[in-house]
Amino acid sequence: MPLRVELKPFERIVIGETVLINSGTRTSFLLDGEAPILREKDTVTAETANTPVKRLYLCVQTMYLKNDVPRYRTSYLGFVKELRDSLPGAGDAIDVINQHVSSGALYKALKEIRKLMKREERAGGGLTAAASHIAARGRSCRRPRS
Repeated sequence: MPLRVELKPFERIVIGETVLINSGTRTSFLLDGEAPILREKDTVTAETANTPVKRLYLCVQTMYLKNDVPRYRTSYLGFVKELRDSLPGAGDAIDVINQHVSSGALYKALKEIRKLMKREERAGGGLTAAASHIAARGRSCRRPRS
């Protein structure tokens, strides 16, 4: 079943590894296929991934858009550990995210991580001393070196 997408003027949408930028008028179109799709407002960049939750989101986002879980699995597991260390009370949410990733339901995992991002924002950023130390190391979701 096709997905109907409406874009505001100059709004962007990411389809796989391609960014579609709308012109100066509101538009709508139908997408039919299996390509991963995210609105720009639902993306995190390496520059904005400044908390454990956002770093995990960036990694799962990369897995989803590149359709390559195995390539980023090691990084993902590191970010899960970082998140468990920085937000010990989020264990149940992390378990749900991990189940989605393990089953290949990456978009569902992203939705769950967005819930944690909102929770983190309400808590004032949520960075503990341990998370701040880890953040200072500047980790990103990249392929491990061979």
